[in-house]
Amino acid sequence: MQFDARRLFSAHKLRFVEGDVIYLQGDNGSGKSTLMKILAGLLKPSQGYVFSQGFSRPAWWQSDSLLGKAVYLHQHPYLFDGTVKYNLTYGLPVRKIRTKALQQRLEQAINMAQLSDLLQHSASDLSGGERQRLAIARAWICQPKLLMLDEPISNMDKHSQRLVLAMINQLKIEGTGLLISSHQTCGLTALCQQHWHIKDQVIHTSQHVPNLDTQQDNSVMGSHYVIAK
Repeated sequence: MQFDARRLFSAHKLRFVEGDVIYLQGDNGSGKSTLMKILAGLLKPSQGYVFSQGFSRPAWWQSDSLLGKAVYLHQHPYLFDGTVKYNLTYGLPVRKIRTKALQQRLEQAINMAQLSDLLQHSASDLSGGERQRLAIARAWICQPKLLMLDEPISNMDKHSQRLVLAMINQLKIEGTGLLISSHQTCGLTALCQQHWHIKDQVIHTSQHVPNLDTQQDNSVMGSHYVIAK
């Protein structure tokens, strides 16, 4: 990815398989959010391409086969005008919203995120932690194949963090792939099994995931380096 004359990052090849749980790390401005938007089909790289395998052919009007399957959640999630309930059900198929399975999943998301008392509240009135819980509950209902979380607990109190961790862990158990960007190790990064580190404009990949004991070490142990052509 490049902006004018400035190269943000490069990688010869990155592979993300459904069910992978990856910790994405890098300094401010290194391109973590941009990389996730590329993987989610929201941005196109300056060079190279992203392709997916194993999915059904997209409809003729869809520009990217990953749209709707790979979901990117910003640390300040976009919410629609309207109530919490409206936000939870906005993206659900109108004809299927009353099916038993979907209704059960909707109710389960509301309970897990503890949004029952907020359903008729305006989404614009929610606190930072409540907004994040709502956004993750909305994604949780749809069961994305890949979920990109950009600093997911940066605006959350401890209570909200515990609720979100439980929901994300449940998605992991169900097979959703996760790419988690965070400046600090936490309960979410503890779920990760791989490490991507954007450093010196190159994306380094590794099976070694930093924890609280190794976070201060900036080296990427056991990593191999991928360089753009």
